[in-house]
Amino acid sequence: MKLIVGLGNPGAKYAANRHNVGFMAVERIAGDHGFSPWRARFQGEIAEGRLGETRVTLLKPATFMNLSGQSVGEAMRYLKLAPQDVIVLHDELDLTPGKVRLKTGGGHAGHNGLRSLHQHIGEGYRRLRIGIGHPGDKDRVAGYVLSDFAKAEQAGLDDLLRGISDGAAALAAGDDARFMNAVAARVAPARNSGTRPDNPGKGSPEKPAAEPANDPIAEPPSLSDRLRALTERFR
Repeated sequence: MKLIVGLGNPGAKYAANRHNVGFMAVERIAGDHGFSPWRARFQGEIAEGRLGETRVTLLKPATFMNLSGQSVGEAMRYLKLAPQDVIVLHDELDLTPGKVRLKTGGGHAGHNGLRSLHQHIGEGYRRLRIGIGHPGDKDRVAGYVLSDFAKAEQAGLDDLLRGISDGAAALAAGDDARFMNAVAARVAPARNSGTRPDNPGKGSPEKPAAEPANDPIAEPPSLSDRLRALTERFR
């Protein structure tokens, strides 16, 4: 059994915020993998199902970000799980958008949700850090994380969430390499893998085929040419 937690703030006001990308990720997993409907439990909302061979409870704390540890701690105790059975999905300022990193333990780096988790369950849980980028000035951080993703970011965000969902079974199983490959296949697909066109774009001129260079068999000689050659031969 694994407890996979998405961090965010409850309510429609915050639903599209960068700070809520953890909520977005677990919602995508639940929808793609046929989990049960969300229901109120553990000071939050849960959905239950399987990822591969692993039984999983997904959790969205409804306590607001800075009290997330209360909800996670209650769920963990009820399910009789250790910190290493908990995987937390959260926004990460120090990663560019479209990047993710897996980590176990370590500090909270000022993230209010992680700070609360440290207080309630310790630091031994696993984390999926989901990059949202940095506004460039620490004084702008609060406003930035509580602002919505821009329209120009939506396509990349959707690819990232799909990649996280594609790799969810590997994430639950602890197969970090396979999980990262699944994400990469969505956000940076290999050239000519079937996800990108092989032909040049509409505005790109096609390269002309090379012409034969003095190829003696490019065109067979005509009958008149052969007769002329025989006449010259017997003069």
